[in-house]
Amino acid sequence: MSEMSDAEILEIVKEQICEQLDNIDPTAIKLETEFIKDLKADSLDVVELVMRLEDKFDIEINDGVASKIQTVEDSIDYIKRFKK
Repeated sequence: MSEMSDAEILEIVKEQICEQLDNIDPTAIKLETEFIKDLKADSLDVVELVMRLEDKFDIEINDGVASKIQTVEDSIDYIKRFKK
């Protein structure tokens, strides 16, 4: 994947969230959206979402960082930092 804009990354992250969590309206997903609090994801959902993002963006998210990913913006920041 070549250099992606923040908007392109956000769209892919939204797509992955909607595939992982049923009945989520993509228009309800904002940068500040929290996976557990706002989207009612459980910890297993978050782990599976992180795995989806690793596959989609060809990056590796270690467990220490993965545990700190709580919002959509957290995930995008991490993807931008490690996606080269």
